[in-house]
Amino acid sequence: MLAFTLSGCGSEENKNGASTSEGNNEQAVEIRFSTWHPPESEETKNVWTPMLEEMKKNSNNRITYKLFDGAALGDPKGHFDIVQDGLSDMGYYTATWTPDRFPISDVLSMPVEILGKDIAVDIGNEMYNRILHQDFPDDVKVTSLNGCISAYFWTTEPIESIDDLKGLRIRSPGGLQTSMIIAVGAEPVFMPLGDVYMAMETGDIDGIVTCPQLYEAYKLYELGKHALVGSFGCVTEGVVMHKHSWETIPEDLKPIVEEAANNPYKLTGGLTEDVINNVNSNLEKEGVIFHQLPEEQMNQLYSKFENDVVKKWVDDMEAKGLPGKEALLNYKAVLNKYNIEFPAFPSEWEKEVK
Repeated sequence: MLAFTLSGCGSEENKNGASTSEGNNEQAVEIRFSTWHPPESEETKNVWTPMLEEMKKNSNNRITYKLFDGAALGDPKGHFDIVQDGLSDMGYYTATWTPDRFPISDVLSMPVEILGKDIAVDIGNEMYNRILHQDFPDDVKVTSLNGCISAYFWTTEPIESIDDLKGLRIRSPGGLQTSMIIAVGAEPVFMPLGDVYMAMETGDIDGIVTCPQLYEAYKLYELGKHALVGSFGCVTEGVVMHKHSWETIPEDLKPIVEEAANNPYKLTGGLTEDVINNVNSNLEKEGVIFHQLPEEQMNQLYSKFENDVVKKWVDDMEAKGLPGKEALLNYKAVLNKYNIEFPAFPSEWEKEVK
């Protein structure tokens, strides 16, 4: 749990095992932050570390931190549990990797194209307040929620028509991206991101659906030189804090933590649209070619997504007694506020969007 210190001398262990020093000065805390992102990734270097440094600076060093990146505390799929169980105080997790656990939050993975995570968090946070809060247990504090930057199909061979996708073996992050892979006639394959490089190298898979910054971080551009651009959505993710860790932060420090963690990307300038454009430019320099299908073919894809992904997801949620359509209509309303297009949204439901 959180480590507490005071600038006076002497210390003792409290009942939760936290170190407490006695004195008359202001209390300080150490936040342990966990993520599976690699140490050299855009996220770790330009979002999580600057976010934690901002907390430290704005608290006059009363907030310090330990960063556990590269899945140091456990399997990437288990990063929500790492925080919930108190192995870390705060951390990043990917909800899509356990979709049955956060079922309606996967609406943030719908096939739309959001180009900056700062905007994605604004959208996700509003969706959390509207409806998605019901997905989360009471023993965590959700500080931010978002869909990731729009994923692309990255492949070893060029995709110049819809037919080129058929039969390909594509690594999927799970959730709605799996449905999209199936809808285009490809075969979804599931494996950790760290195994993708070798699988592409040996030809076990033909490509991957993921966002540009992770494609760069795992150096997959060395093997797959082609990207199909489109509104393919991406995973649902966010930052959470262990509830007890949050409750034991001194009251005057809580606003500092909330302000920093509410939208880390906006705070740090990491993974904004400009940053992603720069990542794509770097990938082009590495020889990656970005392909766009003719408009007619893209519309065919979006039509398939409308039926095989969007409507199917709503039907699946409603069959489980969950508010799938309500979540989707709310998502479309929030997207409209930010002028984000949703080409696979069912046109007959437009009149129900409020």
